[in-house]
Amino acid sequence: MLAKRIIPCLDIKDGQTVKGVNFVGLRQAGDPVELARAYSRQGADELVFLDITASYEGRKTFAELVQRIAANISIPFTVGGGINELADVARLLAAGADKISINSAAIRRPELIDEIAGHFGQQVCVLAVDARLEEDGTWYCYLNGGRVKTPRNLYEWTHEAQERGAGEVLFTSMNHDGVKTGYANEALARLSEGLSIPVIASGGAGTMEHFADAFLKGKADAALAASVFHFGEITIPELKSYLCSRGIAVRRV
Repeated sequence: MLAKRIIPCLDIKDGQTVKGVNFVGLRQAGDPVELARAYSRQGADELVFLDITASYEGRKTFAELVQRIAANISIPFTVGGGINELADVARLLAAGADKISINSAAIRRPELIDEIAGHFGQQVCVLAVDARLEEDGTWYCYLNGGRVKTPRNLYEWTHEAQERGAGEVLFTSMNHDGVKTGYANEALARLSEGLSIPVIASGGAGTMEHFADAFLKGKADAALAASVFHFGEITIPELKSYLCSRGIAVRRV
């Protein structure tokens, strides 16, 4: 079995790490460079950096901050926010990113996935999807950090993205984000079974058991979390030890 990955996420606004609940009510969570360095030392498998207001504000991700973080870590680093063209990807890869996460721009212009995969390789392109389960039982995808609903269906969109060359899917359940009641395991399992590329679970981690459920019930390849790590509720070494005790393969610290 391939080792499951544990991925802390730095949501960045105005150069600082923030965290909210259901995509609103943001609060400060610390200096991104210091947090990134700590997670790298603790044994995180990867790190994700999301400039959460870049698309909404119509600007580019801060390459200088990406550069400072990359200089302080020794693990794979994914960067997202405000990426609209190949030049943005090249700029962030040059700043030290290993992979690029695209969300709003990909829904607006799906060909961007083909272009990134064709130019830089499938492994560089991570499709991020912010989706909400609505009353009609459909998971709808959202743009601009969860501000704008689209008619795109989660399962249809991720399948199209895979066909276009996305190397991974980072699925955040807006219903579960920040509420710490567990991941959207039913949706995760359907995604994981329907796609041949890795699926990263995001939104809902509150306990170590929630991570285990994402892997065992949700069949995710990786689990991403923010506040439980930022505020010291769970440490990565103890989480990995717990997952091993549940028979889940992880890279040991």
